[in-house]
Amino acid sequence: MTRLLAFSLTALMLAAAGCNKESTELPVDGRDFDGVGYSTTAVYSGRVIDGYLREARVWLDVDGNGQYTPGPLTLALDSGINIVLEEGEPTAMSGAGGQFRLDISGLARDAGEAPDLDPRSFALFAVALPGRTLEETASGDRPVERAFLLSAPPGVRNVTPLTTLARHLGLMGVALGDDSTRELAALLGSINLYGDYVVAGDHRAHAYARAFARYLAGQFPDSANAVLAAGDGTETVLGASEIFLLGASLVRGAPDILRAVDEAAPSGRYDNVDVAEVVLPGVAPDLTNPVLLRRQRVSAVPDSGDLPTGSSHLAISAELVFDYQADGRLISITADGCMMPSMIEMVRLANADGRMAATGTQWRPTLSLAPASRTFFDQKGADERLAFDWSARRATFETTTSCQPGLAAGSELGGQPAVTWQWTLDGEGRVASITDGTRTLIPDYGRISAGFLGYRLQAGEVLEEEVAVVGELQDCEATLAAEVMAAGRVISAQQSYTFAGHDPQPAQFTALQLDLDLRNGFDRLLGYSFLDPALAASAGLPDSNGFRWHFVYPLPGSLQYVADQPDLIGEALLAGHSADLSCGTDVSSLPSSLFGRVQFEYQTLSDYLIEQLQ
Repeated sequence: MTRLLAFSLTALMLAAAGCNKESTELPVDGRDFDGVGYSTTAVYSGRVIDGYLREARVWLDVDGNGQYTPGPLTLALDSGINIVLEEGEPTAMSGAGGQFRLDISGLARDAGEAPDLDPRSFALFAVALPGRTLEETASGDRPVERAFLLSAPPGVRNVTPLTTLARHLGLMGVALGDDSTRELAALLGSINLYGDYVVAGDHRAHAYARAFARYLAGQFPDSANAVLAAGDGTETVLGASEIFLLGASLVRGAPDILRAVDEAAPSGRYDNVDVAEVVLPGVAPDLTNPVLLRRQRVSAVPDSGDLPTGSSHLAISAELVFDYQADGRLISITADGCMMPSMIEMVRLANADGRMAATGTQWRPTLSLAPASRTFFDQKGADERLAFDWSARRATFETTTSCQPGLAAGSELGGQPAVTWQWTLDGEGRVASITDGTRTLIPDYGRISAGFLGYRLQAGEVLEEEVAVVGELQDCEATLAAEVMAAGRVISAQQSYTFAGHDPQPAQFTALQLDLDLRNGFDRLLGYSFLDPALAASAGLPDSNGFRWHFVYPLPGSLQYVADQPDLIGEALLAGHSADLSCGTDVSSLPSSLFGRVQFEYQTLSDYLIEQLQ
């Protein structure tokens, strides 16, 4: 299993806390000390603005973690010297007109110890406190109903929703006008992201800022909001990754927010816009920052000879890329080469409301054995796409290949789908059935082991396939010897199941067992067998005696292991059906004669969002 780390969130936060020079160039607006000397004995002042915000907590983020840090605070300078700020980060409450004055005398150092710390090297943060912070408006002071967090790039001393957008663009390594932000730049036009739009009388910028503030407040966690409602803003309520994800969500949602405000001001009278009535995008980020499946690399054609073959003789035939919303919901799976959409995986994901991390093992593999998959993989561009509309309970599939029996290939992706699946829910919010209009799959929730579901698949009234999980779970962990318990891949439990519907069914395809590893709190499916004559026929194989998936998971303590998500598959091997082993067997030795191999790559949600914007 490979975890993709194109950019590390930790590295970004350290960069912000070290030299504190974020990539967005800062104009003079909002800075009082460009080109002149500056003494750290002076007061560091500025404004907090939505409208002007009074009684908001403001602080200078000296350690770069995005939250107020009390003293004593130890800082490691680039020179290798450690210094201590006894009073912690400079902080104050804003007053009338949103003005704040920070006592930065603690940033002055003894000449023999280290240079004075320049406050312009650090980002300013402000948090609006529900019920306490007041927004100054033409009709009087209005209490803030819900908390939201604002920030500004280093050196900028107006702290506003617009400077918050600018700072997070910088943290993500993008600038307005880049390919990824061209639309955003066009919508903002000549808006000054760093200035005081209230004193400038810029109603358009003010309307945008108020919409951003409302969006940030709507995404602020309820638990954190409750703490701040009873506190004074010095409480630690969010971690660095949570703060980053809130900012990333603002960046991703900004174009839709701006368009919504523009539509509310058709005559260009932004002073008349009632931001409270503007319909804003509602995708809140998953602040747990889960690790998500990003790619499956499929090797399922022999470089010479026939299938099955050794792992080293399997050539890559497809690559599947998984894309997400900021809330961790899967948007689509795009294939370079051919994929085999799985109705049962759609069911598992729909039962998790589209949130991949909530499925545990995430998307279990399927693959195409059609030799044409390699041909399409070698050609440039995406070939197939499975897309999801969770609110409509619908999935659609497009293909430009000849791999799918009975489906007409389109000339390019983006046209009419070749297949549409629709599902219904039962009284418990689970999928009751899913159909493509011809075939219907009905899940069986009577017994579930490691996320393995029974089901009936039928075409009209004709039963095509039926899987049933039967009997009681057989757990043998208590009988395992110490050396077996320490092994990497052990069958510690088994669950019987039946597989029927294919006639004639091979005589040896009976007494089937799910092999499970439930040690140490795992919920891992190690392997199971299945029949699929169509899959066999796609590779020109004779009547199949069945296939078997073997799943391999990273070992605890390895670089690939995710402690909070221990059941992520690292690799899956497709072999022929074999006799079931007994509970307690060490299965570290894997089959060498294979039909296919699927390698999994993962990425944290925050790193995925950074990658998308770059």
